[in-house]
Amino acid sequence: MAQPSLVLLSILIPFSLFFSTHSQDTGIAVYWGQNGGEGTLADTCATGNYRFVNIGFLTTFGNGQTPVLNLAGHCDPPSGTCTSQSNDIRACQSRGIRVLLSLGGATGSYSLSSADDARQVANYLWNNYLGGTSDSRPLGDAVLDGIDFDIESGSGQFWDELARVLSGFSTAQRRVYLSAAPQCPIPDAHLDTAIRTGLFDYVWIQFYNNEQCDYRGSVGNLLARWNEWVGLVPSGRVFLGLPAASGAAGGGYMPPDVLVSQVLPVIRGSNRYGGVMLWNRFFDQSYSSTIVGNV
Repeated sequence: MAQPSLVLLSILIPFSLFFSTHSQDTGIAVYWGQNGGEGTLADTCATGNYRFVNIGFLTTFGNGQTPVLNLAGHCDPPSGTCTSQSNDIRACQSRGIRVLLSLGGATGSYSLSSADDARQVANYLWNNYLGGTSDSRPLGDAVLDGIDFDIESGSGQFWDELARVLSGFSTAQRRVYLSAAPQCPIPDAHLDTAIRTGLFDYVWIQFYNNEQCDYRGSVGNLLARWNEWVGLVPSGRVFLGLPAASGAAGGGYMPPDVLVSQVLPVIRGSNRYGGVMLWNRFFDQSYSSTIVGNV
């Protein structure tokens, strides 16, 4: 076999290093930003329990709307006080934690009216939260690691285009990570087409608020649906999304001892397994610290 040229090696080595690192992306993901009583972002990351933090939410965007960031009691984006989060974001990243901005949520006003609208939203996200430049970056000058799609209303149209454009901003030096948080019923009503693009690095499935596939005293339905999801998601890591306390969701809370003894030993056997996602930091009083050694 002919030896590869030095030029070819210089191209291949950065990508091989990236993919070897990317393949080790496992751990606990958590949502932060919807309760002023959950502590700071820096404190969240300092627990050492999390590998990924989703800042939520950008609740208004698309269809000609002025984007609105809602971080509950933490800060007020219109007055510019959320720019102070930059130091916390960098503190998290210095610990090897990936920090993403989450789009959507259970309430809000968001939609994409066309492929062009999706491209405009992607450019806005790039310039205001990722590696681009803008005079009005709501979280300051810190560069987030990626974008999370927590789309729970509207149609499923054009989210795939948003993912394609955002993914196009990735370079060999800095990747724009993409994650999605579909509901556990298949197909997800909003993100199915987007997820099937294979562009998502992490898919944290919400195994709660859906009796047909979440935990209600038995793990059978949940494990069956997990196996379906692992076969459906074309690339990236698949995470088991759970409420961090019984009050965090309308149903589907799984005690940590059940997770550790009955579920993790099964799902960890998949080469697509990524870990556990928890909703959310406010409710996570002890759940992550109880399970972190087993995830």
